[in-house]
Amino acid sequence: MSNDWTVDPADEQRHVAPADALWNESYYLDVVDAEGRVGGYVRLGFYPNEGVVWWTTALVVADELIAMSTNYELAVPDLPRLGASGPGTEISIEVVEALAGMRVVATAPAEVFGSELEVYDGAGRPAELGIDLTWRTDGEPYGYGAHTRYEIPCLVEGTITLDGEIYEIAGPGQRDHSWGVRDWWSFGWCWMAGRLDDGTRFHCADIRVPEMRMAFGYTQAPTRAVTTVDVTEDLGPQGFPTSGHARYEPTGLELDIEPLGFGPLLLRGPEGQVSHFPRSMARFVAQDGRQGLGWIEWNQPAGR
Repeated sequence: MSNDWTVDPADEQRHVAPADALWNESYYLDVVDAEGRVGGYVRLGFYPNEGVVWWTTALVVADELIAMSTNYELAVPDLPRLGASGPGTEISIEVVEALAGMRVVATAPAEVFGSELEVYDGAGRPAELGIDLTWRTDGEPYGYGAHTRYEIPCLVEGTITLDGEIYEIAGPGQRDHSWGVRDWWSFGWCWMAGRLDDGTRFHCADIRVPEMRMAFGYTQAPTRAVTTVDVTEDLGPQGFPTSGHARYEPTGLELDIEPLGFGPLLLRGPEGQVSHFPRSMARFVAQDGRQGLGWIEWNQPAGR
């Protein structure tokens, strides 16, 4: 039986790029442990027409440290390789089973910061980051229909290593795969995904185009597509959200949002554009008392 959000297993692999300069194909995967203390994310973004791969990855230990591993100039490997290489960097993404499992094994340089406020402002302490994590599907893969993107709720296990210290992680996570033109500097958005303690899964992308708001996403199980979503947030220093609230329709799911630890990015465009990108582990609390964990991000283009 098919539906509007069915995902083709063949789309787990990379795609042939059209000529658009900002055409991007990205694999994004996140995890937070069951206590909400340790988490991380991996994003590998291919810009074949620009000749670069973006590697933007974080380890976050709440109230302790942020390790950011970023490289925006890795070489684009030949199709169909899912990975990238560079000085001190080796990244491999394996489709263990299409739509059912994905593994990331990587080593790369990193910088360690004491708080999110330091990440935008300067260099951190050099470090070495290692990742061996497996995402296994825990719900129904969800395709965006006419848009070339899908999201998969997961349970995650494995390790992240920082300068020899091993963090064993087991908890909820999300992975997505998208391909198309990606302009980080023209409009903002809020994206989130998480799991409540009764197993409820939720995801939304609140697209903030001036004078036009759009939303994509779901709650499950059963899977119900989002028709509208209203996300609001309170901003602190440097635009980092301190709290938030979301309401999903048609299910009426309402969530209070508490950021637990940021792994932020500062994204610079080819013509000098700048976008601040706070991404955080978060605790979500429903109106009926259910709680859960996940990740949330905001894209904040300068001047928008």
